[in-house]
Amino acid sequence: MTLLTHAPGPSYRAARPKTRQDTDAAAAPAEGSSAKTIARVCRFAFTVTLMTVALAAIIALKTSIYFARFHY
Repeated sequence: MTLLTHAPGPSYRAARPKTRQDTDAAAAPAEGSSAKTIARVCRFAFTVTLMTVALAAIIALKTSIYFARFHY
């Protein structure tokens, strides 16, 4: 239960040591990273579209079964 309560006083987490970073390397994006990002976004969009089509197909199938069995 003590893990769920807030401990009074300063935080006991250790601070991360500050490291010197090369500003030129940090500012420039990695070569080919934009192509990978575009591919990842396209793959995600394709997956979402595919799932939407699958859901629509399931709904259409259930509706057609309902109307075929319980037509008035």
